[in-house]
Amino acid sequence: MYGAIEAGGTKFVCAVGNDHQKVIQKITFPTSTPEETFRQVFEFFDAFSLKAIGVGSFGPIDVNSDSPTYGYIKNTPKTAWQNIDFLGPIKNRYEIPVGWTTDVNAAALGEATKGAGKGLANVLYLTIGTGIGGGAIINGEILEGFGHPEMGHIKVEIHPNDQFEGLCPFHDHCLEGMASGPTIEARLSKKGYEIDEDNNVWGLLSDYIAQALYHYTVVLCPQIIILGGGVMKNPSLLPKIKNDLLEKLGDYVKPPSIENYLAKPGLGDDAGVVGGLILAEKTYKGIDSNERRYRFLL
Repeated sequence: MYGAIEAGGTKFVCAVGNDHQKVIQKITFPTSTPEETFRQVFEFFDAFSLKAIGVGSFGPIDVNSDSPTYGYIKNTPKTAWQNIDFLGPIKNRYEIPVGWTTDVNAAALGEATKGAGKGLANVLYLTIGTGIGGGAIINGEILEGFGHPEMGHIKVEIHPNDQFEGLCPFHDHCLEGMASGPTIEARLSKKGYEIDEDNNVWGLLSDYIAQALYHYTVVLCPQIIILGGGVMKNPSLLPKIKNDLLEKLGDYVKPPSIENYLAKPGLGDDAGVVGGLILAEKTYKGIDSNERRYRFLL
């Protein structure tokens, strides 16, 4: 049996699953202080005997295993969680292998293995909700370097009909600051689900999202881009994005059929926890018994 943690800035989801990554039991609770949140995490997992746990966390996080702060959440806007050692308490409590990556990387792994990207080697997953983040599976492996991708912070050009200045405290006019869920409320004083599908704000968001997808497409050439998150639950948005992306690509780069190239998550809201279970299994099977270091074997 394996465990998974989908650690979001708004909520935590903890789950346990079998060797086939089938979720057997899970619990959801609001993200609180680190102390209270870890208490609830431990309360859930203490009832199970686990081989390993896979963690997908909001970030930025330190994914460099040679770094002294490996396993830490770094300069997140959630001030209570800044520079918090996430991985250490989990490993100390259970003394089992723990896989560590971002929440969107975990979702990408889940979708690439069992969701809309199943059978494909190059899969990009983007979540558009309270924030915007992206993860990529390239040639079957999670894309990471000195750190992890921050796809939500790519710069976008301001739409000529948009007077909004953006919400990101770190960058002017980045994708997250211009097209995340809170930007709808900041523009219109209403939440996305309260806005009519034909409201002009959806055209603005579509343009910004399509700009980002253009750059991901020409740089990474994924076989599929999966769009999740609360903002994408508006049924009119995905068709707009498809049209805008085709217009921006022109005839220079031609992705696979646009109907299949941009897709909703095949695993729905479970992409992150399923990815966490897969990560847990990969981490468990990738133990080097001499060095006791964990790695992915995708």
